[in-house]
Amino acid sequence: MKKELYLILIAVLGMVGVSNGQAQNPECMTNLSIYAEHAKVKNYDAAYGPWKMVYTNCPDINKANFSYGERILSDKIDKSSGAEKDGYIKELLELYDTSGKYFASNFPLAVREIDKALLMYDNKMASDEQIFNMLHNAFTKDKDNFKNPKALYLYFSSLVDLYNGGKKDLQDVFDTYDDVTEKIEDENVKLTDVINKLLPKEDAGTLTSKEKRSLKVATTNSESYGKIAGSVDSKLGALADCENLIPLYERSYEAKKGDITWVKRAVGRMFSKECTDDPMFKKLFEAQLALDPSADAYVYGGTLKQKAGDNRGAIADFNKALDLETDSRKKSNIAYKIATSYRRGSKSTARSYAQKAIDANPSNGNAYLLIANLYASSANDCGDTPFEKRAIYWKAADMARRAARVDPALSGRASQAAASYEAKAPSKTDIFNADMAGKTLSFKCWVGGSVTVPKL
Repeated sequence: MKKELYLILIAVLGMVGVSNGQAQNPECMTNLSIYAEHAKVKNYDAAYGPWKMVYTNCPDINKANFSYGERILSDKIDKSSGAEKDGYIKELLELYDTSGKYFASNFPLAVREIDKALLMYDNKMASDEQIFNMLHNAFTKDKDNFKNPKALYLYFSSLVDLYNGGKKDLQDVFDTYDDVTEKIEDENVKLTDVINKLLPKEDAGTLTSKEKRSLKVATTNSESYGKIAGSVDSKLGALADCENLIPLYERSYEAKKGDITWVKRAVGRMFSKECTDDPMFKKLFEAQLALDPSADAYVYGGTLKQKAGDNRGAIADFNKALDLETDSRKKSNIAYKIATSYRRGSKSTARSYAQKAIDANPSNGNAYLLIANLYASSANDCGDTPFEKRAIYWKAADMARRAARVDPALSGRASQAAASYEAKAPSKTDIFNADMAGKTLSFKCWVGGSVTVPKL
């Protein structure tokens, strides 16, 4: 028995590491191996006693005290109620704090503060102000490790609630909105980079088991960020309309006109909310031109021309922006904007620019969705018979599915589009009657290429 216990102990310590001097307390070492074995098989009730002994007497012996301790206490919280439950919650909150004292590199500040805030929020133990302050502290002091989608939404949502209660300024809401949405975009960029690196290997069937897990995790997390981004926009709602934006920027302009970050955000927000007719937009736009005469200026200028009906002048400005831009993702967004400008004119040119957007950023799912829409809207131009015309919807559906693959944050919209196109494609009965099952059908219109008709 002693030999078996010793072997278990060696395995546990080899897995999670040990601290200096821990062997001076053999009782802690023994109980560490006992609770670790129970926790591995999710027998948390049996693990609690020995874990408590080790955590109380030897908190620094091993980081398992905190990783397993969180699971053990969370299980206790789920299974208890009333004062007993409150006691376990308090114990877990203290554990989060203590983990930073002994193993800060394993449990960064943002992760600890997020865990505490979510625990208190889920159990209705904190006010909006307390939740916001905890998450604000985490976000501002350890932004790199602030990656939890639910916490990002809660951070912004609690601030909006405080504003509605008269406790925060509207400028604080906009600043935090920008910070949160930029963080969501940055994290999704990292995830889509992983996804698009692994997709060719998945198609070739050469993914390792580790890469399969990485692809699954990246896809799931990207979908989560997509949902949270929509929720953040919904929470902001009508606060970001022109009636609020214009007087806010008028009040702040003199003090902020030299701050390029503030100016660019203000121009971007007024632009996205179509407040471009107001003199304040022109004032801000000119300030941006003076501070940073970059590709962005041509994008805004082109959009204003487009709004005035000068589509040719707008496209010229967009192309200047495309030539000036060096960042591949921004370049992709500009190419996509040009593509949308051509969608009601030359569909082939629109596709060409959408492909440029994809070439610059393979994760640009919006470009795939645009191509899908271009194909679908060409049904009447791409065939002689009803079957041939409707076959284009298979090609459109394929493009929509690609959008979801390269950027899972768009999966909801992309999947909905793909299903809509599939529903318009020939049915099984149509395929049977046309005797086309498994055959290749070529398109003689601008779309070109072909599709393989599904087999029955």
